[in-house]
Amino acid sequence: MGDTNKASATRQGVGLALSGGGYRAMLFHTGALWRLNELGWLSKISTFSSVSGGSIAAGVLAHAWAELKFENGVAANFSDNVVAPIRNLARKRLDIPVTLLAMAVPWRSAGEELARVYTKHLFGDCCLKDIDPTGPQFVFTATNLQDGALWWFFRQNGPHGNIPLATAVAASSAFPPMLSPVVIRDPHSAERKRKIVLSDAGVYDNLGLDPVEGHATVLVSDAGKRMKVTRSVKRDWGRQLLRVLDVIDNQVRELRRGALLKSYVEKDFAGAYWGSYVDLANFQLEDSLAAPAERTHVLAETPTRLTKLPEVLQERLINWGYAACDAGMRKWVDTEATAPGGFPFPGAGVG
Repeated sequence: MGDTNKASATRQGVGLALSGGGYRAMLFHTGALWRLNELGWLSKISTFSSVSGGSIAAGVLAHAWAELKFENGVAANFSDNVVAPIRNLARKRLDIPVTLLAMAVPWRSAGEELARVYTKHLFGDCCLKDIDPTGPQFVFTATNLQDGALWWFFRQNGPHGNIPLATAVAASSAFPPMLSPVVIRDPHSAERKRKIVLSDAGVYDNLGLDPVEGHATVLVSDAGKRMKVTRSVKRDWGRQLLRVLDVIDNQVRELRRGALLKSYVEKDFAGAYWGSYVDLANFQLEDSLAAPAERTHVLAETPTRLTKLPEVLQERLINWGYAACDAGMRKWVDTEATAPGGFPFPGAGVG
């Protein structure tokens, strides 16, 4: 969507935003990254911005970037270095065990325990400064619960660069209240005594748009879950408050998405949006992959959790992200690209 020539006159680079949504988002975005790699666009992206579950996928990509072997813009070892570790994590139940362990160890928050798990299973002792300096910028966003602002983790030298990658991803995916907060020492403070209390980036912006809005081309992969429509609303104070919070969250998400689509229409920047609720028929491509909306909407409703997912569900979520990204890119950005021969996991389809 948008005129690339007009956008590039005042902006530069390609930005990709990966939304939150637990393991559902992590796997959906894995499929999108897979297709972007095949199209040769993964190597063109200058900034990756990520939220929550999207930050897990982006973190694995950032950790693996130096080892990716690009030929003609395509990494031949993408599946081994990116897809495999993400799928290994999706076989592990994290949220409830992490919460229970944090309750048993009161001096350590669930968010900090989550960082320990990411260190063990994904990132080791890698710090932000260790991310490949010749590669793109990776921005892992979180919400500062003290001032309500967005907090950015990214590669740089100095105290900020010494923050473990696992801590950045944990802060971004610290879903409240069970997995939140992650507390760090302020790297920008002279004495470094001031504490920063961080929670899931989705509290502020589940699309992660802020770090990429200044680019000439803005790509957005959205695996956020819609608010459940219900005819029966509970009237007791507690459950009514929870419903009100859902409405507020839904309004913020819709405003963000609406502003993004308006920017495409007004040609503020070029790019494409694809999401887990899109209907591929609306892209009007004769050769898009077979992904009936009645099946993909079931995938979009996968619970927002960090818990073990069946192998076939993992494959279907990856396939769906792959197909949605393919349609968005070939419709609005790379119109000369060849259609894919099939899903990454052809036996699973999308349901």
